[in-house]
Amino acid sequence: MTLTQVMEKCLTLGAKKIFYIPADMSSPSEPEKVVQFAVQKLDLEFSCRITLVPGFGAMETKSCFLDSVFFIQVNFLSYVALATAALPTLEKNRGVLVVVSSLTGKMPTPFTTSYSATKFALEGFFSSLRHELIMQKRDVSVTLCILGLIDTESALEYTRGKVHLSACPAPEAALAIVRGGAARAHEIFYPRWLQQLCCLWALVPSSGNQVLRTFYNYSSP
Repeated sequence: MTLTQVMEKCLTLGAKKIFYIPADMSSPSEPEKVVQFAVQKLDLEFSCRITLVPGFGAMETKSCFLDSVFFIQVNFLSYVALATAALPTLEKNRGVLVVVSSLTGKMPTPFTTSYSATKFALEGFFSSLRHELIMQKRDVSVTLCILGLIDTESALEYTRGKVHLSACPAPEAALAIVRGGAARAHEIFYPRWLQQLCCLWALVPSSGNQVLRTFYNYSSP
């Protein structure tokens, strides 16, 4: 969906006002601008959400370092910067940090090396932050959203012909994210069967990895 279509959909669902700010999260200065904009416009709960769908393909040594640097800035450091800037406002309003992550941050997945590394970093950082906020009695909840393959145009383009997996509807994924944040849940999985796969991998890694590899359409060169 285009930005215009998203805004129109929000209005049809009952939104009275819509605010948005374009931001390039590869720039270290952008996260704070986004938080300042949100505080000025909303002055209420701030939801930390950034999404990026990676390129899909086998790792190439010559580009791996540059890809990793880019993904670390966009998919990890920008999240940390947003959360850090937003925490003072969130504390005043019993706010919620909603962090959109991925199955690739719960268990290692093939062909997503740099992206997976940043998602594991997100899992570690925000799970640790949740502990600290609870222990310090700071009333800010952290919700990690573990998503599978979603039917956005970019995701479908990158994975077409490469996975044996049906993409889940983006509107339902968005609804699951909103519900998780509203419920102040620690984690939500969408689709729900991802939680079972993660439990299998945690208990029997070899079996979990074997199941995961069956989703991929890949043959050795």
